[in-house]
Amino acid sequence: MNHNTITMAGFGKRLKAEREKNKLSKVDLSRKIGIHYSQIGRYERDQASPSADVLKNLANELGTTTDFLMNGTKSDMAEEKIKDKKLIHQFNRISELAKEEQKIVTALIDAFLFQKEMKNRLSS
Repeated sequence: MNHNTITMAGFGKRLKAEREKNKLSKVDLSRKIGIHYSQIGRYERDQASPSADVLKNLANELGTTTDFLMNGTKSDMAEEKIKDKKLIHQFNRISELAKEEQKIVTALIDAFLFQKEMKNRLSS
């Protein structure tokens, strides 16, 4: 893989959903962005990753953003990184709080993690 290629977990699923939402076949989409239709299939099966230019063209043609295609929503990103369903649920609830309340929760988590780190350093 060269440095112009992007790797993304879940990219293929989001690409296919956006393509279908736009009522485009793989052939239609490939013609619009100037690549072979089989490449769309590879992207959708996560067997290949598009270059940055192709990713931009896909997003433009599908009426979405490159960020969404790469990362999905905040919930999608959290689910990729956090496997504990309870933590995901809590993350989603926290993201619905007002900014000031989010800052308080973040400060509490930071304080807890700092305390844990200090205990680990003292015991080692």
